[in-house]
Amino acid sequence: MDVRIYYEDTDAAGVVYHASYLKFFERARTEYFRERGLGVAELATAGFVFPVIRMEIDFKASALHDELLSIITRPERIGGASFVVRQQAVRPSDGRVLVEAQVTLACISPERRARRLPDEVKRVLEEGVTQGQ
Repeated sequence: MDVRIYYEDTDAAGVVYHASYLKFFERARTEYFRERGLGVAELATAGFVFPVIRMEIDFKASALHDELLSIITRPERIGGASFVVRQQAVRPSDGRVLVEAQVTLACISPERRARRLPDEVKRVLEEGVTQGQ
């Protein structure tokens, strides 16, 4: 998923504010599932919600106002009621990885109780692990 950096994403120096990457990564996870036929809103309606329960982020270099970034999402591990994805913000103009995160998400019910991953989500994640995407 590509993201254009707007003024609202930056700090006073025109550098992307660190918390903006959380929004970019959230959107990219949603688009990852959408591109594979799964809508996050539809899954929530069906009783499956996926909150982030852990995130490790490495900030390697800065992005600036008006730059284009590619946000890459790759599943890494799948558990019974959780999964881990690796996400990267890459500057396509030079291929440099600017930010990298390992994100753990849980599968819960609307009542906030752990649930097993639905089969269709597990299948999409397993295909991503196998294919490296």
